[in-house]
Formats: sequence, C-alpha cells, structure tokens
Amino acid sequence: MVKGISVVIPNYNGVHLFQDTLPTVEAALQNIDKPSEIIVVDDCSTDNSVEYLQKNYPTIKVMVNRQNSGFSITSNNGIKAASYDKVLLLNSDVKLTPSYFAHQFRYFDKPDTFGVMGRIIGWNDDKIQDGAKLPSFHGTKIKTSSNYLLQDESAMKDGLYSMYLSGANAFIDKEKFLHLKGFNELFSPFYVEDVELSLRAWRLGFKCYYDYSSVCQHQVSTSIKSKSKKKYVSTIYDRNKMFLHALHLEGVQKLLWYLQLIPEAIIRLVTFRWYYLSSLRMFLSSAEKIKESQKEFKTVSKELKTRKTVREVTSFILGSIKGEKVIL
Repeated sequence: MVKGISVVIPNYNGVHLFQDTLPTVEAALQNIDKPSEIIVVDDCSTDNSVEYLQKNYPTIKVMVNRQNSGFSITSNNGIKAASYDKVLLLNSDVKLTPSYFAHQFRYFDKPDTFGVMGRIIGWNDDKIQDGAKLPSFHGTKIKTSSNYLLQDESAMKDGLYSMYLSGANAFIDKEKFLHLKGFNELFSPFYVEDVELSLRAWRLGFKCYYDYSSVCQHQVSTSIKSKSKKKYVSTIYDRNKMFLHALHLEGVQKLLWYLQLIPEAIIRLVTFRWYYLSSLRMFLSSAEKIKESQKEFKTVSKELKTRKTVREVTSFILGSIKGEKVIL
C-alpha cells in the first residue's frame, strides 16, 4: 500500500462542527512529510453537510451512504476507500492539535502494531476524557469504560498498552484492518464496535497503544445525542455489550456470563428498566449472525496461527504496568 495518511471522518448532521474541526485536521496533516487525504463519509445527513463540504472544502473526498447505516458500516466504507496505508478514524466532533501525528508513526516500527490512540481532552478544557483502556471485569462481564494513566509521566513516553482504541481517534494499519475484516457490522448503528475490533486484534496477535503526547479535543456524543433517544441508545448499548461477550468469551467463562445475565435481567426488571428485555430479545434473535462472526474469527485465527483468550490479553496488559503507580 502507498505510505501516507488517510483521515476518515464518519458524519451525521455534523455541519455545525466542520468550521471548528476540519481546519485543525488540515493543519495537523500539513505538519507531516507524507502524502495525505481527508475522506468524509456522510451517513445520510438531514442537514447540509454534503453541500457545505463541496462548497468550502473541494479537496476533501465526500462519500455518501445509500441509506443511514451507523458507525461501523460508515467507517468500513471510508477505510476501504482510503488511498494510504495508515488511517486515522476520527469523529466529526474532534479537533486535532498541530503536532498530533508527531509521535504516532513510531509505533508502526513494530510489526505487530494494529493501531494507536491519542489523549482525548475536553473541547474547551484540559480535562482528560480518555486514557489508555484498562481491562477489567465485573464478575465475568468485560468492563469497557475503565481508563488508566501512570502517575509518572516519563513512564508513558514509549506509550501504554490499551485494551481498545476509541473510535473517536483510532490511528490504524489499513492492511491489518482489512485482514481482520473491519468493524463487525452486527454492532450497527453504534457503540462497542471499537472495543470488539480492538479485542479481536489483540486476540489475533496484534497490539493496541495509547500515546499520551498525541492530544485531541472531543465534544462528547454530539451526533448520537441529537439522533437518538436515551432509551433507544441504552437498548442498543446493552445489546452490543451482549454481542461482545458472546463473541469473545469461551468455555466456563462464557457459561458463567450467560448465568450472570439472569440476575442482571431480574434487577433491571424490578427497577423498571424494561428496555433491557428489548436488548435481550435482539441479542437472542441474532444467534445465526453471531455464529457467522465466530466462524469468520476462527478462519482468520487459523491464517494468523494465533488465538489468545480474553484472560491472556488481560494478563499481558496488566503485567505491563505491574509495579507502576496507576491513576484510574
């Protein structure tokens, strides 16, 4: 593949963000000595996103989905169309700092690097929204919201291992992404697909990193909040967490997880969170699609001749920070 950077930005009704975000992306790309491009994949916006881009940013490649499809499909479409070997998948509500790429390419000197994410801070402040992702469990459940940093900043200069790369700013190797078959579109329209892809990469022998020196600013959940009601978002989120566990837990751990679903369902029912039943129904009705994903994972694992368990991935990441003072 041609060496360079393709910035892929999935968009839904984000025209109000472009004047703040796109100039920062262009500035960051101007500070690297590599060819680059920006691709915006519009997911059938109802605002004037496409018209605005065509008028004000004629050098940006604009793709438009045939129908509203969600994050995983939109991202897959953009990354497949990318011209260069490295792809920054970037939310439409993220601003880059001018030196964003300065420390990221070094990770790809290691042949097993899948990707790296940067330090995400607030849109208008320096508060850290995302650190490296710490693998942790609640019973047999994989927690997806645990961040960590090291108290000693100098200990982070070579990067930290991260359980997953945030879809808000994932700088990835396109060839490895395609080999892994991209985001699992079972997770459409949104949420948890970035966790699943990264965990799949780890289990297949690749590594994900967090670079503290690469800074970007994020306006939290702008598109999803404006597009979906809270209850619907919660329903999809819970369903997708079920998908994650069904796809990646194995043996006794998977059996215990299924058993753990029973008391969790009861707790949600007695607390009147009825949407959880919808999540469960949607999950159970997708059994065949889950089997197809599992079969595809086995095929790729045979090609790559590796297949780690979630526990093995967890032990490796936690072992890398053993003895360090960790900030959660």
